[in-house]
Amino acid sequence: MNFPFYIAQRYIKSKSSQNAVNIINFITFLVIVIGSAALFIVLSGFAGLKTFSLSFSNSIDPDLKAQTASGKFFSISADQERDLAKINGLVSYAKELEERVYLTHHQKSSIAYIKGLDHNYNRVTGIDSTLYFGQWATDQQQGVVGIGIANLLGLTVNNYRSPLVVLAPKPGKGPLSTKPYNEIPLVVSGVYAIEENLDKKYVFTDLSLVQALLEKDSTQVSGLNFRLEPSADVPQIRNEITAVLGNEIVLRNRQEQNSALYKMLNTENVVTYLVFTLVLIIALFNVVGAIIMMILDKQQNSKTLFSLGTTVRELRRIYFVQGILVTGLGGLIGVVLGALLIGSQLAFGWFKITPSLAYPVEFNLMNVLLVFTTILILGFIASMIASSRVNKKLVA
Repeated sequence: MNFPFYIAQRYIKSKSSQNAVNIINFITFLVIVIGSAALFIVLSGFAGLKTFSLSFSNSIDPDLKAQTASGKFFSISADQERDLAKINGLVSYAKELEERVYLTHHQKSSIAYIKGLDHNYNRVTGIDSTLYFGQWATDQQQGVVGIGIANLLGLTVNNYRSPLVVLAPKPGKGPLSTKPYNEIPLVVSGVYAIEENLDKKYVFTDLSLVQALLEKDSTQVSGLNFRLEPSADVPQIRNEITAVLGNEIVLRNRQEQNSALYKMLNTENVVTYLVFTLVLIIALFNVVGAIIMMILDKQQNSKTLFSLGTTVRELRRIYFVQGILVTGLGGLIGVVLGALLIGSQLAFGWFKITPSLAYPVEFNLMNVLLVFTTILILGFIASMIASSRVNKKLVA
């Protein structure tokens, strides 16, 4: 067995003759355990919140989305649709047409986006799973609104006597004697609920109805939504779709479609990690103090070992290894305790945001490695600082 390691683990197991040193060592070990457990729990909590937040947008976002690089609309021909259907790994695709409109109902009004969808949209996304009450639009004159819009305008389901009125500006220039906008009545067949911002943003209805409202022909769309097979070669499919649609079309995956949201969540995660790491750095000053106290407590033993031929470098290594063992063991126990708490939350949901919604957490192996690596690096630095106090003057 390595000599410094043997002596270091003996020092950890043995109690000091001075009770104060034992108390300091116990507190130091406890701080490492609590700090590593807290860091792991917080990172797991943020991972769960990230997945929970992205689940809202993922319900209406496709695997890939094609939009024009400039302008709002583009055309897709029948030949292009046939070529898209031949791409391997592409399960289905759906067309959409989106534009900002003015909504009015019973002298109440709001600005929102109307999104016309074709019959494949429910196969490409999970939009139908967001339905809060009512049913998905089955008739051309029906639509589904967000619960925020429904509350704001006082909308009710299947109200044929008082439908929602949608107004959109007419494209191009026309004489002042005619109305500058097109309007359609829309019977609300259902209400969806995703999250606050999206619930106030969209009105979903039939694609052909929106094309007529915006005076677009049947080939014009604002986007194409693609659903891929789970094992599909995404880069290859992107290249094939681009070859069919042309370079004027931009393809975006889910992360690119919600780049601002991803950046915000990742930034919050990094900031939280850095803040808790700073707390651990302050806490690991206890390790420096504890090792220095151990050096002073074992000064006579160090003199004996030095007299027997142990070099100052080997004496330093003894206390360095002792610090690494303490921080490593404390970090391991802390991660295990944190993992048990996260596992119990996943299994039983004992901590809840609402009576029916457990706080979202996620067990991630990368968080285990990150916390343990952080503890070891900080323990390495603290042990180096403390063990450097051993010199010839101390053991002379």
